[in-house]
Amino acid sequence: MRKALPIYAALSPYFFFFLIFAAAPMIFTLLLAFTDWSGLGGAKFVGLENFRYLISDHLFYKSLGNTLILWAMGTIPTLILATIVALMLNKTMRFSTTYRVIYLVPNITSMVAMGILFSSIFSSQFGLANAIRNVLGQSNIAWLQNEWGIKVAISSLTVWSFVGYNALLILAGLQAIDKSQYEAAAIDGANGWQTFFHVTLPQLRAIVLFITLMSTIGSLQSFTEAQVLTSSQSSGAASAGGVNNSGLTMVLYFYSVAFQENRYGYGATIAWGVFVVVLFFSIINWLVTREHDREVAR
Repeated sequence: MRKALPIYAALSPYFFFFLIFAAAPMIFTLLLAFTDWSGLGGAKFVGLENFRYLISDHLFYKSLGNTLILWAMGTIPTLILATIVALMLNKTMRFSTTYRVIYLVPNITSMVAMGILFSSIFSSQFGLANAIRNVLGQSNIAWLQNEWGIKVAISSLTVWSFVGYNALLILAGLQAIDKSQYEAAAIDGANGWQTFFHVTLPQLRAIVLFITLMSTIGSLQSFTEAQVLTSSQSSGAASAGGVNNSGLTMVLYFYSVAFQENRYGYGATIAWGVFVVVLFFSIINWLVTREHDREVAR
């Protein structure tokens, strides 16, 4: 026991900060979900009333639907583009380190700054997106005053931010593939597409599953992109997310209810609703990953 004391002492800061900044807020939020509290004065205990309202709350389901749509519009293009970039980096011999740093820059740039930049790109009158449409002979679109325009702007920001980071993960997977497999495919007469789909892609499956899992968890908790791009049109939960709440994500809905309308009790209930949804999709991803591990073990 005495020999283990230094190990416990080394680990104790993590558990101390976990209890203070993670476990305690979660317990407080759970207790708050059973109350009606405006942030001032005493909280009124309402039992399961907040959870009953959440089950029938059409705005929560709207935010859930928007979140899943934005997940699909952000994750699928990100995976495809990241794979293409990784394949290009894997073939690049000169300045490869410089390219890797450049592709990582969007991921380490402040999301708020990027949101302001994308607000300009999708501006109705002088934005780059409409300038490109004008060059192609198309008329302007009020991107941020249009339901699908808002979704395109938010998902574009997501793709821009995470393509480079995910490309570096896939690049690491590409460089770990045994070169003898490519040599065997070449001897068998496989062309480039056949080599990619029958050698490269199966070897990248674990990394693709990991990226999908992390993207799913991140997308279900997305907030900054929608808040920055639509905050000028929001004064509360009813108008959050822009036109017809088309950019309202689950976490943005939680923020609007709790911190704009000062309904902390119901806001805490929404937070637990978000937790259940994230847990559900995490379990699905875990089951898929576990099945992959079993196939590899065979």
